[in-house]
Amino acid sequence: MTRHAKFHPAGVIPAVLLPMTADLAIDEVAFRGHLRDVTSTPGLSAVTINAHSTEAASCSLDEQQRIMDITQDEIGAALPIVHGVYAEGSLEGARIARQAADGGAAALLVFPPGPFTMGHRPAMVIEHFKRIADAAGDVPLIAFNYPLAINQGYTTDMIVALGEAVPTVRAIKDWCNNPVQHERNIRVLQGLSKPITVLSTHSAWLFSSLVLGCGGLLSGSGSVIAGLQARLFAAVQRNDLAEARRLHESIYPLAEVFYASPAVDMHNRMKEALVLLGKLECAAVRPPLVKIPPAEIARIRAALVSARLLDTHRRTAAE
Repeated sequence: MTRHAKFHPAGVIPAVLLPMTADLAIDEVAFRGHLRDVTSTPGLSAVTINAHSTEAASCSLDEQQRIMDITQDEIGAALPIVHGVYAEGSLEGARIARQAADGGAAALLVFPPGPFTMGHRPAMVIEHFKRIADAAGDVPLIAFNYPLAINQGYTTDMIVALGEAVPTVRAIKDWCNNPVQHERNIRVLQGLSKPITVLSTHSAWLFSSLVLGCGGLLSGSGSVIAGLQARLFAAVQRNDLAEARRLHESIYPLAEVFYASPAVDMHNRMKEALVLLGKLECAAVRPPLVKIPPAEIARIRAALVSARLLDTHRRTAAE
């Protein structure tokens, strides 16, 4: 049973990273330290695990359970835990959802299944979420909304229909990557009689996204800059745009390097940033990801210096 049964997905929700040892095993000691570091930030509403940032695609179901157990043990009493449901099919998604709910997840972040890259019908989306909702009981669901251009995204009207068909859908993690659609999502979904909160994951343009009125954010870069993101969200909420712009100036250089092409390396880069900051010893990632080249690590170091998070004398991760 969840420790945070009344949690509603909103506010600032970092997605943490998963430290690995050099032989690609989960580094449980480093993971515990990372959880403590991120959650020491004031202004957070939850943390996310078993998603892109924790390399869920490369973790077995047993490893995902262990990640959940460690997270519950380390910070579960203090903050709600959002657990990803990353699965190619709905039956496997339901198994993950049941395991996560039994482990005390306060919400589930539901990824679109891989076959949707070839297109999907509304009935398929609803069936996928119904299977997961049936397995998870009353645990709130967050629909991860991808860009329409890659076929795994949902239109605003589809999300409205989804919320009507599956009442436990309480929020979306919006990565539509289209400012016009993003604003429509915010206006329509948060204006429903039973609102669906829009959590921005447009971390490459977070300031611009938040000022449109998002109810929160769910971001992997919160594993590195949770404090900056929490303060930015708070500034926007109180309509202090001067302070929000000032914070944006620190976030911008990091967003440029974290979300450069190829996007698949975003969390790889964040691990390197934590090594540079002295918060991780090893930036190992599981295949098919590989270590990024020294020139890119140098750009991350320069961005950290520009954001005033790192002094110019600290060693680089490549050294």
